[in-house]
Amino acid sequence: MFPGCGRGHVSKNIQASSVEKLIMCDNCESILSQAEPPEDTEVIYEKKFVDEEHLPFAENSVDLLISNLALHWVNNLPGCFQQVLKCLRQDGVFLASIFGGETLYELRSAVHLAEMERRGGVASHISPFTQIRDVGSLLTRAGFNMLTIDVDEIVIHYPSMFELMWDLKGMGESNACVNRSLHFPLELQYASAAIYEKYYGKPNDDKNGGGTCVPATFQIIYLVAWKPDPSQPKPLKRGSGEVSLKDLHRIDDIAKQKGFIKVDEDKD
Repeated sequence: MFPGCGRGHVSKNIQASSVEKLIMCDNCESILSQAEPPEDTEVIYEKKFVDEEHLPFAENSVDLLISNLALHWVNNLPGCFQQVLKCLRQDGVFLASIFGGETLYELRSAVHLAEMERRGGVASHISPFTQIRDVGSLLTRAGFNMLTIDVDEIVIHYPSMFELMWDLKGMGESNACVNRSLHFPLELQYASAAIYEKYYGKPNDDKNGGGTCVPATFQIIYLVAWKPDPSQPKPLKRGSGEVSLKDLHRIDDIAKQKGFIKVDEDKD
């Protein structure tokens, strides 16, 4: 199952050797109609209109659930994780990527400083993002185990703040908060752009263009989480270890003594 499949940038790479049937889901019917099917023609697939906050799948009915850069739109992320766990089968896996809390921190800082200077307060212009320190605890509270969480930062340079905002609008990633300010006055835009360039601007490496450019950071959190099952490996009891961490420098010798590594007696 693939909630938040978008235009199929990931789902088109699904292979029949790993997935027999793929359900491509999204909460936007127009985007769902544009989603590319798997390039492997042996994969059985269907497209389904689904709200990520109300998954319509039966309990213990899904082996694998993938979400690619869609969960930042979810209002109730803990509840969404609980629904994912519920629909997964025993030993099912949840793979996801989600925008992290450091995403667009340059843009947010510039707009906040401009507003504080001109209005004496800060309004909501950018949707909130999940902090990496919270993802693990939310997954654990939902009931997942054997978590693997990684983070990556992608920095894209733009000529100015205005090109970045145009790009965000084209991506469909504009602010959708109900309590957002409905107006972003032109004078506030120019002030934000000037602060953005002053504090974050860098020389443009383009020899033909010259001038300066501004960076936009996108922090992406990757996560792998499993639904508990008795067959899964479990940690040993506390105090059952036989090798001290101070002996790690001679781990090869210890492994040979315990028979984990075979020794070629002829070479010895």
